[in-house]
Amino acid sequence: MRIERYAWLSVAAALATIALKLLAWWLTGSVGLLSDALESFVNLAAALLAVSMLRLAAAPPDEGHQYGHSKAEYFSAGIEGALIVLAAGGILATAMPRLLHPQPLETAVLGLGISAAATAINLATALVLQRAGRRHHSITLEADGKHLMTDVWTSIGVISGVALVFATGWLLLDPLVALAVAAYIIWTGVGLMRRSVSGLLDAAISRDEQNEITKLFAEYSRRHGISFHALRTRQAGARRFVSFHVLVPDAWTVAQAHGLCEEIEARVRSMVPHASVDTHIEPISDPASYEDQGLDR
Repeated sequence: MRIERYAWLSVAAALATIALKLLAWWLTGSVGLLSDALESFVNLAAALLAVSMLRLAAAPPDEGHQYGHSKAEYFSAGIEGALIVLAAGGILATAMPRLLHPQPLETAVLGLGISAAATAINLATALVLQRAGRRHHSITLEADGKHLMTDVWTSIGVISGVALVFATGWLLLDPLVALAVAAYIIWTGVGLMRRSVSGLLDAAISRDEQNEITKLFAEYSRRHGISFHALRTRQAGARRFVSFHVLVPDAWTVAQAHGLCEEIEARVRSMVPHASVDTHIEPISDPASYEDQGLDR
């Protein structure tokens, strides 16, 4: 499956950066570089989870899941956020003793060079994943890419901290940078969990997409003397679901109304990728039609 290959790319990048960052920590003894390496273990776990969730999300609908399994992607993003917060706890536990008892760094230049190489790998992978996530409307790939991008920025912070320690001799900079990294990735992890929960609660499609649908309704209302209401949307991973009522003149035949609805549904699907569109036809002059707008009728 094509989209799953991107997640395997993330797995390979995580393995490479773990090896490089642990080597950089072993050479320097920097707790900042150790904190960076610990976050890469989270990257690996998240990448493996992304592979399994993308595979599940792509599974076809079955008798027990007739709308498919696309919400599985939200579990991946939510668990990844939780893993990020857990990694931050490990960084805090590592950095606090070093804050109380600073220790000199060793082989700083070589360690920084190795860590910079690992950061370059993460940067390239993050850009690929985010671009693929937007193109395929995959929250899993997008979240994994954003996670790697936070790793890039935290790595830059850690490298800067170690370089400043090497240049100034102020040993407290190393654990202070590690604490700042922990605070930043906690913020990132909480953000991912919030987005995951929003998706599991049937969040609507984007405001821009809703506005395009509203413009389409106005176009058909002018052209055919029809009306629309009860527009509802939700998204589940890459899938979108759109439903609305079409109020047509009483004199129209079923075939005429159905034909126009098919045309409108096709237009909506062209504007909202991966959309499943459902319409309901009602007579425009019947007062009961206007009472039929609530979710619970």
